[in-house]
Amino acid sequence: MALLEIEDLHVSFKTVDGVVHAVEGVSLSLDARKTLGVVGESGSGKSVTAQTILGLTRFPNATISGRILFDGHDLLTMSTEHLRDVRGARIAMIFQDPLSSLHPFFKVGHQIVEAIRAHEDVPRDLARKRTIEALSSVGIPSPEERFNSFPHEMSGGMRQRVMIAMALAMRPDILIADEPTTALDVTVQAQVLELIQALRDDFGTAVILITHDLGVVAQMADDVAVMYAGRVLEQTTRETLFTEPEHPYTWGLLQSIPRLDAPRTGRLNPIAGSPPSLINVPRGCTFHPRCPYAPPPAFETEPALTPSQPGHLVRCHLPIEERKRLWQSLQNEHPALR
Repeated sequence: MALLEIEDLHVSFKTVDGVVHAVEGVSLSLDARKTLGVVGESGSGKSVTAQTILGLTRFPNATISGRILFDGHDLLTMSTEHLRDVRGARIAMIFQDPLSSLHPFFKVGHQIVEAIRAHEDVPRDLARKRTIEALSSVGIPSPEERFNSFPHEMSGGMRQRVMIAMALAMRPDILIADEPTTALDVTVQAQVLELIQALRDDFGTAVILITHDLGVVAQMADDVAVMYAGRVLEQTTRETLFTEPEHPYTWGLLQSIPRLDAPRTGRLNPIAGSPPSLINVPRGCTFHPRCPYAPPPAFETEPALTPSQPGHLVRCHLPIEERKRLWQSLQNEHPALR
């Protein structure tokens, strides 16, 4: 049985401009000790899906339906008080901007201490000891001194380590990492990813990794869900996604990756067009305005997310054999995709 099951999740928000359909019929599952990568462009519904798991989209203007099952309980129907016990202790989240996630007026060590004591009945000195151990374990030098630092006194990479230390101190069942390496330099990115991987390997924590960086997915994920306009367009294992992708949007993401072996004068190959408005979503297949292969049915009816092979789901009107032929043609045209 999966540790977390998201079933037919819909999330929309009423605004003055209209209804924003942020998430439409998303179904995902996460097993213990596994990493699920969720990829897609900005506005694809990745972060809203993650925030809904923790009850962070329970706004007066929000309409939420579906089920999110964790440990046999539906998080969507759970009371705010009960969900507060789950949030942080059993399901933790690292946001892409740790500066806005940490309180600017309180020292980072005290914030971790309070997080521990909010969920566990432990003396303050024991919570302090656990906090210093957690800060040390994520590679923060002089953790006793850094305990008394304010967030603005630390670098972006250091603040992200503090967020991971907070999760580490609680040893959650699930860690949601929302763009954890955004705005960090490459060396710090690698260190942050290693820390997340160590949390999974050492404590058995399952990870939902939200990112737009397919390089991060290639390094970290076991399974991958590709989202677009609030929908999952393709879902499969990491290996299959990179070797046998079947959705034209996934092909576009893979072609957009900068290559070290490409000529220095070579141009990037972005996906044509822009993501659609989530207020006025295109009729039929949501990707068809940007898809060079869209068949006539794509303009009228939305395809279902159906199995192409065991463990590989694709939302596309193109026949399976046609998708395989087109991917082979793209590989011949762009050898770097092989």
